[in-house]
Amino acid sequence: MTNSEKEQPTRARYGIVFFLFLITTLNYADRATLSIVGPDLTREFQLDPVALGYLLSAFSWTYVALQIPGGWLLDRMGSRRVYRWSILTWSLFTMAQGLIGFIGSVRVAASSLFGLRLLLGAAEAPSFPANSRLVAAWFPAAERGLASAIFNSAQYFSTVLFYPIMGLIAHHLGWQWVFWVMGGLGLVFGLVWNRLIHNPREHPRANEAELELIQRGGGLVDLDQAGPAAAKKPARPGLLFELLKNRMLLGIFLGQYCINVLTWFFLTWFPIYLVKDRGMTILKVGFVATLPALCGFIGGVLGGWISDRLLRRGMALSTARKIPIVAGLLLSTSIVACNYVDTSWAVILFMSLAFFGKGVGALGWAVMADVAPREATGLAGGLFNMFGNLAGIITPIVIGYILQSTGSFNGALIYVGAHALIAVVSFLFIVGEIKRFELPTVIGR
Repeated sequence: MTNSEKEQPTRARYGIVFFLFLITTLNYADRATLSIVGPDLTREFQLDPVALGYLLSAFSWTYVALQIPGGWLLDRMGSRRVYRWSILTWSLFTMAQGLIGFIGSVRVAASSLFGLRLLLGAAEAPSFPANSRLVAAWFPAAERGLASAIFNSAQYFSTVLFYPIMGLIAHHLGWQWVFWVMGGLGLVFGLVWNRLIHNPREHPRANEAELELIQRGGGLVDLDQAGPAAAKKPARPGLLFELLKNRMLLGIFLGQYCINVLTWFFLTWFPIYLVKDRGMTILKVGFVATLPALCGFIGGVLGGWISDRLLRRGMALSTARKIPIVAGLLLSTSIVACNYVDTSWAVILFMSLAFFGKGVGALGWAVMADVAPREATGLAGGLFNMFGNLAGIITPIVIGYILQSTGSFNGALIYVGAHALIAVVSFLFIVGEIKRFELPTVIGR
């Protein structure tokens, strides 16, 4: 019996996913700053719905464009190093957005804000593929659903924690301080990053028993240790095409795009919907919006827990992942019911149901950790996130045009709810069996 068999496995991996949860909470708060201060900016800079829609979408233009380069960079340089510089850079660009209030020209200020949102998206591009790589390295398959759900559910917890804070800051100090405070918090996280995040074999509190447990369960503990050696080889010709022609991956990408339509409605237009369509103040929105977000957070953690529990009971990986995905997304179509109620409490009730369901069904990152080829986890994660966040470009602009043409959010909510149904169809009829995608062997290499 070896020493590692005698000793109990440590739990360093739980500390890793906890810190990923914290930094992803801040990540989403920095994305949502503009939606919180949107009503104030609309008045100050005289923006119409279409102009605001383009500003809200600007983040995603570069975020999407740099997913594949970001994934390649992660595979070449490792998650730990790339992620740290991503945090520090996006925090500086968040702080810089608060300076546009000092620009005298409305046109120059709006253009500057658009440019800073583009830079913010570029800086955040590696964050979610890095999350996925760290979970793939640190967790066995039977724990991966919950681990991925924890960092993914940070998008909801971000609203619960930071929307009231940002609302209070905007109300009492002015909208500029929202950007300065959130950016400053990010700099703190970036500075302590290297003390808290480590690769599995380099973690000071992870013993051999934990590493064996992870590796035996399918965790890729040597993912970044193998990276430097792999990086010396030229990129495999046709690798991107091999990923794109796989039906399972394409179905997962489509499903993630549709799920993110709901995410980006919530991150961009939802607070404005409550102000413009439901007559709430921005201070009230900061608190009211926390209930749907809290339900989304609970649903996100519950969906990952259910999936892992089904897997541990012997259910096939495909079934264990698809049951919460399909059930949750069907429930999220309840967002359309907001068109047929008049009271604020009923709107919040149906929004809460919708985001609870969306949370349960948002297991895309767990699925990617299950299926991404070992040789290209960063690239596959970047491609997945690129497709998913096309919704961040399209959704704010489409909703802006819907509002411009109809003067109502009714069509926008139908648009969002329909995408939940498309995601269900994709996972049921396109994805097929969920399994690790093995790249074809190249003869002579």
